Formats: sequence, structure tokens, C-alpha cells
Amino acid sequence: MPDIKHFDPDNALERAERLFWQHGAAKASIQAVTVATGLNRSSLYATFGGKQELYLAALRRYVRHRARPAQRRLTEDDRGLPAIRDFFTALIAARCSGEHAGWGCMLVNAHVDTDHTDPEIRALLDEHHRQLLDAMHAALETAREQGQLSPGLATKVAAEALVLLAYGVNVRSRTGADADSLLGTVIATLGLLDTACR
Repeated sequence: MPDIKHFDPDNALERAERLFWQHGAAKASIQAVTVATGLNRSSLYATFGGKQELYLAALRRYVRHRARPAQRRLTEDDRGLPAIRDFFTALIAARCSGEHAGWGCMLVNAHVDTDHTDPEIRALLDEHHRQLLDAMHAALETAREQGQLSPGLATKVAAEALVLLAYGVNVRSRTGADADSLLGTVIATLGLLDTACR
């Protein structure tokens, strides 16, 4: 007889994702996980494995549903610097208002909150970094093609700086930085890139 689950695994995973995102893996006890998901320990372990496996699955879900769509929009936008500004504007709005205000980015939180010796988590974080870096670099190359940047600007280096700025926005938003302050920093940074062509 096949094992019939009397719950929706993706719904349970989404609830675990929210718990880990808001509080971090280290602070989320297995009891807190069972309360958040509505599952008993045996169902939790049978479906997802231990807490570390559940956390990794939640990180992967976050990447699929939140990180990749934002990266894809940035990569596919053909406006150059305005696309980057819109990326940051949306990021700041998500981090400073609404349901997830003050939670930061689950992936950026993982850089701070987790044991970096887990090779699967480390690989997931590194891959996310590469994908965001590639998206920023693509947008900067588009900006260069449209004459928005000086020909001598090192777009790879600038892309890395913008990725680190995004990480900073995520971290600062968790500590209560206001949206106007964060957006002001982003606009000033993009202004430096923009004035390079003047």
C-alpha cells in the first residue's frame, strides 16, 4: 500500500519557509516547526527528514518562488539603469512594508544565521549569489549598450558592488531602516554609475 499523506506537503513547506525566514534556522526549534506546519514530528521526519533537510527544502522553495522571479525580471528588462533602480525599489518596498516587513531576505539571513559547513546550503547560497550577479551584470551591459555608462566602467566589478548593496538593503531592513533612507542610498549609488558617462 502506498503511504497516503493526509496533509499538503507544499503547504507545510511554505509554513516552514515563513518560520525560518522570519526567525532563522538556529532560533526555530523543532517544536516551533511542528506548531508552524501543523505536523507531528513523525510526519515531519517521514516527509522531509530532519530539521536541516527541511530548512534546505524551505530555502529552495524561497529561491523558486521569490528570488528567481526577481532575478528573471531584471535579466529580461531591456532598460539598463532604470531596470536596476526598479529592482531595488521593489526590493525595498518588499522589505520595509507589507506582510514580510522586517524579515529581510531568507537567503541573506542564511549567510548570517546558519552553519556554513553544510555543503548543500553553501552551494545553494553560492548559486544564488552567482545568479543575482549575472542578472546585475546583464542589466549593466544593457546600460552600457544604451550609452548610460562610460565605456571604461568595469561592469563585473560594478555588478558585484550592486549585489553587495542588495545584501546591505536586506540586512538593514531587518534592523528597522526606513525605506526612504535605503532608497536614497540606492539612488546615490546608481547616480555614481550614471554620471560616469557624463
